[in-house]
Amino acid sequence: MVIGFIGSGHIGSALARLAVDAGHSVVMSNSRGPETLADLVESLGPAASASTAEGAAEAGDVVVVTVPFHAYRRVPVEPLAGKIVIDTNNYYFERDGRFPQIDSGEKTPSGLLQEHLPTSRVVKGFNNIMAAHLLSDGTPPGTPNRRALPIAGDDPEAKRVVADLTDSFGFDVVDVGPLSEGWRHDRDRPAYVSRFNAEELRAALARA
Repeated sequence: MVIGFIGSGHIGSALARLAVDAGHSVVMSNSRGPETLADLVESLGPAASASTAEGAAEAGDVVVVTVPFHAYRRVPVEPLAGKIVIDTNNYYFERDGRFPQIDSGEKTPSGLLQEHLPTSRVVKGFNNIMAAHLLSDGTPPGTPNRRALPIAGDDPEAKRVVADLTDSFGFDVVDVGPLSEGWRHDRDRPAYVSRFNAEELRAALARA
């Protein structure tokens, strides 16, 4: 596949490395312009290129949105119509400012992104693991005590694609359910950041 990246920070760069290693092509973007991504693209190799956010959105069969949460409204809408969008974002009020709808529990971060992208198929994933651990903790399928990561989304086919990607990157998958349940692996929840196998992750999600 071609995987587009809107955001090329620590998480985006780590996921791009995993994607390239798994045989995919990646199109990277950030808020500063393609020319600032030359070193990253070079390090990722010939399967990587740089573009604008709109270009990455248009090019990607699947698109990863991995920007600071407060910038979610700047994610391009039209180029992502009908596409699978993986949302890695986390809401940190210290950085992002207060979003009363999230603070009250009325909305979730991924739910707001889905509202912003009404014709896209948003799947929440890769938000509860540190970038360094994405590159160090992956193991082949069937490895005992393999680390598991959660996903949440409303479209079954989109979740299947993201689950397959996650597995190819070295991690078991626990399906949390609809996107509205994605708060269970948000910041400060029991499932956040800590290393769990699938059984342990299900238990941590249930404690949220």
